[in-house]
Amino acid sequence: MIITLTTPAMLFPAVSLLLLAYTNRFVTLASIIRNFDPKLEDANTTEQIANLRKRIYLIRRMQEAGVISFFLCVLSMMAIYLEYQQIGSYIFGASLICLMYSLYLSVREITISCDALELHLQHFSTNFKKSSRKK
Repeated sequence: MIITLTTPAMLFPAVSLLLLAYTNRFVTLASIIRNFDPKLEDANTTEQIANLRKRIYLIRRMQEAGVISFFLCVLSMMAIYLEYQQIGSYIFGASLICLMYSLYLSVREITISCDALELHLQHFSTNFKKSSRKK
């Protein structure tokens, strides 16, 4: 498959926005972690901290995979520019694989985040029953 120089260039905005979103997630988690008071630790806090550790680890891996994808995208553009079409195509394919891995990690992190919210909501006594509508 022959790709042009513009094909990898189309990934630049997507990868840049993904890295920005990942950084925002990281900053939010860092803020939450910094607000924990070690003196007020209980079972709920311990579970939340374990959950946050998993999420921080995943976000780090997401960012690494995203940066590697971005780097490989630039490298593929360089190869295509230097007229190494076949090598550029393979490098671009590797870039896409890294991007898919980053997105997969993002879905895993979102799942863990939802589990954390569920854990937090368990401590409230609100009952979420669907109300029946009368016609």
